[in-house]
Amino acid sequence: MDIKLNDFLRWNWTARVILRANRNLILKDFLNNPTSHIQDEGVLREIQAAGRYVRMETAVKEEVIFEEDVRKLLDNGVNNLLGWSKAPAAVKAGVHNFTKNSLNAALEELRRQTTEAPVILEGLYESVYNARWHHVVEVPDDEKTKTGMGMEVREGKPQSWTYKKVGDTLEKDDGVGQSGAALPRLMVLTSDKGWPYSWNRWNSGLTNDCYVNCEVDRVWQIVKNDLTKWFSPRRGKNLTPDLRVLIGTPGIGKSMAAGSYLLYQLLHYDAKKFPPVAYFIADRTFLFDKTAQTVTEYVGESSALDVVKGLSHRGVRGFIIYDVATNGCQPSSGLPCEGWGMIVVTSPNSNNYESWAKEVEAGRIIINCPEESDVKAMCVWRRHNPQPAKEQAEEETEEEVEDEAGYWRVMERRINTVEPILRFIFERQRYKARLNECVGAVNAITVSKTEYYACIGNGTSWDGSSVSHKLVKVVRVRRVGRTESPLNVPISPHFERETLSTLENEMKQTDFIF
Repeated sequence: MDIKLNDFLRWNWTARVILRANRNLILKDFLNNPTSHIQDEGVLREIQAAGRYVRMETAVKEEVIFEEDVRKLLDNGVNNLLGWSKAPAAVKAGVHNFTKNSLNAALEELRRQTTEAPVILEGLYESVYNARWHHVVEVPDDEKTKTGMGMEVREGKPQSWTYKKVGDTLEKDDGVGQSGAALPRLMVLTSDKGWPYSWNRWNSGLTNDCYVNCEVDRVWQIVKNDLTKWFSPRRGKNLTPDLRVLIGTPGIGKSMAAGSYLLYQLLHYDAKKFPPVAYFIADRTFLFDKTAQTVTEYVGESSALDVVKGLSHRGVRGFIIYDVATNGCQPSSGLPCEGWGMIVVTSPNSNNYESWAKEVEAGRIIINCPEESDVKAMCVWRRHNPQPAKEQAEEETEEEVEDEAGYWRVMERRINTVEPILRFIFERQRYKARLNECVGAVNAITVSKTEYYACIGNGTSWDGSSVSHKLVKVVRVRRVGRTESPLNVPISPHFERETLSTLENEMKQTDFIF
């Protein structure tokens, strides 16, 4: 600290304490022997008693200590922060706590800047954009005996399902057939480097496959219609498309399937109309630039928000997929920016989206659980595709699975218990853990909760806020009006019966007539 004494005094005291003899004196030297430079004891006491002098004295002393410690570290071969991070404990013990704290803070800041700085992820854009298509088709009756499953895997993208307008959205049109073409049961997109939900640091090692059934494709068809209206000349000066909230049962593959499939389709949408697509998940944001064909990763929502806002201010249109990875973590009120579309992917927990959706008047899309035939097609694909070989080996050891049909029988038993919740049925340990959780939820039912379960068996909705989410799933219904609504129903016939039996036993103990 090379501040001169007279400069310090001039900033804080009157000219009477400034001596010409001290004009070149460094403050640090003055502190070593103040009485030799200011002989007036009264003036010296006034200066030394001032808080600003005490603070300056402390800062200078700390600087001197730090410089001495740095010289010690240099003598021990530590000449940068990396060297400090790797220095032996004995070397670190040889410096003052102030120095340790200063160096540790600087090292942590360097790590934070290194971690949170935007990073271009090499090869990931190409991996998603060029994802490979396969599909599973239902074969004619006379060929079913050849496969044992009535389905087979084929390469390429099939003709998609057909949809019809129902209310404000769409539904699959089962009345429209495909002349001469094998009916698709499932489409599969494979990205060699995975998808954004698997790039998240907490989700490593997940499948590279995106399973697309008619429910997942239906979500894209609705969003595509919104985009068509957005860019229609009749839209006028409306700068934002219809905003959406995608709601579905936890664990059915909203991130793995719907989020990934939406991203794939949005990247293939005309880049001139909106060049960037942003995928928000947990504390990560992946910004896809369709023009440069790059993916940039941002850590922390605020840093990504600044980038998106900057693009919006420059008149660049874009689209956001906001994947709610943590319960209660709603999108920022600043999203979407002007000229950006957006869809929030979430469980039915209203804390994840409700206030945001009300503010921006987002329309709801309800996605149903996969059907049994969808899971059967996934089993055919998984036995065909070598990727899940480790999982299959575990199943074969445990369940003595020999072929596609045997593998399907294992999955079928699980589906009958916990429904086709993809997060739990394909991995044995997760299935067992989920089964135990569901059993525990049933055992926790008491008479005091009777009113919440009273609708069992009559086809009406359970109160999802009062009933364990482990015992309910979400289905799509259309009540009054044209919009979709979520309905909570029992997770499976098995646990509906178990719940009913538990309620009967509880009520008998209190002489309740059931």
